[in-house]
Amino acid sequence: MPRIASVIGFPRIGADRELKKAIEGYWKGRRELDEVRSTARELRERHWRIQVGHDIDLIASNDFSYYDRMLDTAILLGAIPERYRRLGLDAEDTLFAMGRGYQGPRGDVTALPMKKWFTTNYHYLVPEIEEPAQIRLNSEKPFEEFTEAKALGLVSKPVLIGPYTFLKLARGPQGGALDYDAGLIDAVASVYVEVLRRFIGLGAQWLQLDEPYLVLDKDEGDMALFRSLYSRILPARTSAHGSLKVLLQTYFGHVGDCYETLALLGFDGIGLDLVEGREGNLSALERYGVSEGTTIFAGVVNGRNIWRNDYAASLGLVDAVGRITPDVAVSTSCSLLHVPFSLEGEDGLGEPVRRHFAFAVEKLGELRRIAELADQDEAGLRADKALAANQSLFDGSRVRRDQAVVERLAALRPSDFTRHPARAERRTIQREELGLPLLPTTTIGSFPQTARVRAERARLRKREIGQEDYDRFIAGRIDSVIAEQERIGLDVLVHGEFERNDMVEYFGQRLKGFLFTRNAWVQSYGTRCVKPPIIWGDVSRPGPMTVRWSSYAQSKTDRMVKGMLTGPVTILNWSWPREDIGRKEQTEQLALAIRDEVEDLEAAGIRIIQIDEAALREKLPLRRSDWHRAYLDWAVPAFRLVHSGVRPGTQIHTHMCYSEFNDIIRDIDAMDADVISFEASRSDLTVLDAIQAAHFETEAGPGVYDIHSPRIPSQEEIEERIGQILHKMDAAKVWINPDCGLKTRGEAETWPSLEHMVAAARYVRARLEGAC
Repeated sequence: MPRIASVIGFPRIGADRELKKAIEGYWKGRRELDEVRSTARELRERHWRIQVGHDIDLIASNDFSYYDRMLDTAILLGAIPERYRRLGLDAEDTLFAMGRGYQGPRGDVTALPMKKWFTTNYHYLVPEIEEPAQIRLNSEKPFEEFTEAKALGLVSKPVLIGPYTFLKLARGPQGGALDYDAGLIDAVASVYVEVLRRFIGLGAQWLQLDEPYLVLDKDEGDMALFRSLYSRILPARTSAHGSLKVLLQTYFGHVGDCYETLALLGFDGIGLDLVEGREGNLSALERYGVSEGTTIFAGVVNGRNIWRNDYAASLGLVDAVGRITPDVAVSTSCSLLHVPFSLEGEDGLGEPVRRHFAFAVEKLGELRRIAELADQDEAGLRADKALAANQSLFDGSRVRRDQAVVERLAALRPSDFTRHPARAERRTIQREELGLPLLPTTTIGSFPQTARVRAERARLRKREIGQEDYDRFIAGRIDSVIAEQERIGLDVLVHGEFERNDMVEYFGQRLKGFLFTRNAWVQSYGTRCVKPPIIWGDVSRPGPMTVRWSSYAQSKTDRMVKGMLTGPVTILNWSWPREDIGRKEQTEQLALAIRDEVEDLEAAGIRIIQIDEAALREKLPLRRSDWHRAYLDWAVPAFRLVHSGVRPGTQIHTHMCYSEFNDIIRDIDAMDADVISFEASRSDLTVLDAIQAAHFETEAGPGVYDIHSPRIPSQEEIEERIGQILHKMDAAKVWINPDCGLKTRGEAETWPSLEHMVAAARYVRARLEGAC
């Protein structure tokens, strides 16, 4: 019997971002909701047919979402907080209100918190469960999409976020901790039991329950919760009406510390990530074996990177599992949501380069090919021309090293990673030289990238206008945004970043060692997509990248203008990294390039320089024991390398967003920045407790309003936020700013929101100074 090939999930946004365009058109009033629904149906059918065309055996349904699967799961379970129910909106608009907030005739509510999905750049919505009584089966979506596929002749594999991961990522009322009491466990398990019974009735053969939270550190209470849930759920896979196989799918790491429990529960399938969790998962299989009747789904096709699969390595992994159990299917390591759609149309890369890459569609072919190769004997493998061609990609000849970069790295000394004098002394110098008020106001960097800005950039790219005309346009936008910031009274200004297409791609285009795609978009959150550049070779900086426009903006005002840069760790984490050298070496190459830019900005008279490390937390290993050795011990020094050469009066800022910072707050302090701005409003300012407990030395600006929502916060709302901040932080170390950059917002909400922010800061400042 041919070996089973299974896909955990597939990109949903569309080859040309059709879903994004349809939904955003609806939000702007240019499309009807029925048009969005029609686009969604067309995309689901198209994506299913692509997978059928690649002979994938187990194709996912319900991996589609208008916004986020965790949000879908909350709605499926009825975990819709009352403030959203009161709006009285239809199903899709309720979902959008929970995802991005709502401000209109029916009310004014903020969105649910948004966090990074484990170690990816995808963001999920954090569910809020007000009480167990609200938990009930509340949506037909999984069943409708299964039926939709069945009408096309496809018996799909329904996919749901598993109950354990859902509960571990959810929170209680008003953001409090969730109490995993018997009532809640029974309520959630009962919904999943009903889901299983419904799918049995519909004729499903497999149900995939995603439990990535299992790869994190656990205590006995965690496994007790897991056992309590599944001891209730698994018996329901068999009924008088038939049976259903349950696949427990894990990814992003290993489950070596709980695999024995998983094996004893008797799942029909267990999906293991053999890319990121190879050693731990293989060790667990060797130690505990595989229960009779359980199929191991070997995740050997990397769903997290775009390089071609090494067939020989993958076959070795399948063979290693096959020596333990004959029941081995092949799978992706995680959902293909995290890679671009297809290489089709990427002719600009050139075939010698293109042949090294595989996006989602190409990974389907790799998966099928590995399944076929795994069934061949040694003689067949030796004669297989496709296998031989694949192995030629890994002969070490792809990249020639840049000797100047290699030598510069080798010359680094410990003193290059330390800035002098110490931060406390620098703070005194900076306060005297910069002359900023108490509670200084600023923004994170970018201002709205309007349709006109994007159109002018496209005209330059198509050579419809020359560089001189484009530069004149950018200068005009900077003039306007500087004047507007002065009008509303911001203390530290920014130039708006109108010349930048993306905070990583912009720098990659000005550095040696990068490649760029035409349409390799990846979903980040909601309808937001990013197009990461590819690190192809050694990285260096040929010349200044940002000095011109930062200097121009500073020449237009007497107030301080921040120079805006992206940090080395974030550039690495938001690019497709090389796999032939380690991440530490790639990050240090980037750090030296950004260091050169920092020193040029300082020489040009820029007194405040922000080096964004929005993604520092993103690639932190999921196991605490790996945090420092495998990541922080080189990621934090890399940031210090960037700024260690500036003089004491130059103020270094950084920015981080949409992650859990509390448990690495001391490491963030060790980055030795002078000021850090955090995303905080959408996570209810929980970072303040960590700042207070750690005696955080860095000045900080916890975001006072959420920029990922179109709603406009009132002055009073922001005053209340500032009050919460000052309750736990010294006012002398507090900055006032939004959560994140304003690139994706419209002009109509941006300026009123900032006016309210400045007015709130001035009011609180006056009150504090009056009290003195």
